[in-house]
Amino acid sequence: MKKFDWKKVGYIFGIVLFFVGTLDPLEGSVLIVFGSVILTFITKRTNDRHKKWFRLNAILIIIGVIFMFYLSSLGGFGGASELSWWWALLILPYPVGWLSQVILLLMRLFEKK
Repeated sequence: MKKFDWKKVGYIFGIVLFFVGTLDPLEGSVLIVFGSVILTFITKRTNDRHKKWFRLNAILIIIGVIFMFYLSSLGGFGGASELSWWWALLILPYPVGWLSQVILLLMRLFEKK
């Protein structure tokens, strides 16, 4: 009987949360944050060679999502809002971190073992 590998299950769970949150990037941003944090935690525990990239992506995603919720609480930006469109630059770390995370996961999927 094989020993239960919680790290592998956690890694897969993090990927699932990350991609389920991607179905709706606004409301699913919380799932994306949790998925990226779980991936960061698991890769740190397994001493993975990409752990720094996972950490950087998680930090970018968290910062972008925090600013997204903050600006949303202020009424958004542009249009009838008092905030100009330039405030949207504060959200930019979220899609950059997300895209970098997707690229990293795809690289890991197709790399030779």
